[in-house]
Amino acid sequence: AEGKTRLAIVGLDHDHVWGILETIAKEPDAQLVGVFDTHEELVEKARKKVPPSVPFFNDLGAMLDQAKPEAVIVTTANDQHLAILKECARRKIHFFTEKPMASTAAAAREMERLAREAGIKLMVNYWNAWAAPTQDAYARIKAGELGPVQKMIVQFGHEGPKEIGVSKYFGDWLYDPIKNGAGALMDFGCYGADWALWLKGRPTRVFATSTKLKTEQHNAVEDDATIILEYPDATAILMPSWDWPYGKGQAEIFGPKGSFLVMGDGLLFQPAHNDADAKSPQGRPVETKPLPPEKRNGIAHFLYCIRNNKPIEGAISAELNVAVNEIIDAAKESIRTGHAVE
Repeated sequence: AEGKTRLAIVGLDHDHVWGILETIAKEPDAQLVGVFDTHEELVEKARKKVPPSVPFFNDLGAMLDQAKPEAVIVTTANDQHLAILKECARRKIHFFTEKPMASTAAAAREMERLAREAGIKLMVNYWNAWAAPTQDAYARIKAGELGPVQKMIVQFGHEGPKEIGVSKYFGDWLYDPIKNGAGALMDFGCYGADWALWLKGRPTRVFATSTKLKTEQHNAVEDDATIILEYPDATAILMPSWDWPYGKGQAEIFGPKGSFLVMGDGLLFQPAHNDADAKSPQGRPVETKPLPPEKRNGIAHFLYCIRNNKPIEGAISAELNVAVNEIIDAAKESIRTGHAVE
């Protein structure tokens, strides 16, 4: 393990953790040195997926002090992120969390401040950041291939956590308005807010609506939302939902020169003044460049930035993701009042 970066897992009640454990095991620069969780059933499941030498802890402070990780991977409820980061900042331990950054904008702002003052890296992981079409489309748009971005329509979500079979532990906090921060609005609205901020910066006004289509479930949170972000020269329409009839993860971006449709597995371009034929109404495929090794996944990029002392930038940065949480907060306020929020 000499020369490897020491990582610890914080929380097993986020279903993404199982894929992350597999990723860490394959990363040549990573050494898993500890796992923290208090759910006995999840701990037993995790023990079967990590080397027998990895210790487990039911006390976060004890793990950080005894296992001495250089960085933590946080996979737990959104409202726990700030408390975990406080413990890490005190010990100068780098911090990686699955999106979103926090359950509220106030917590996100405090997280960014603490990380900055402690000199630790803070990364917010989005799966689509490591898809070649995402990076390629961003580079092309910034190079002016569409002209100035005038409209975005961002659709993310799936049939619903219960419908796709998330674990009881994951579902317990996804459907909790405090632990998650909202429902589909938080779970998938963060993707659209992230795209909009990455491409256009901070909007001037936010208007949102939400609904509960699954009335028979009696959930405490919304399962469908629409968020409109106003810019002086553009509009972004975010459509997070737990009511899609299938998984959705795409951003459609329009400018005077044409449009890009960005998906996890492909990129389509439709030029302006082009009569779309029936075979390709949304555009024709664009060949994308393979991502460099340090961008093959979120863990690899986090390790690269730590080991080479590179800043965490762009869509996964703390600064941008504070604004993501501020947009979600504004959307919640708009839904509450029925009015747009400046």
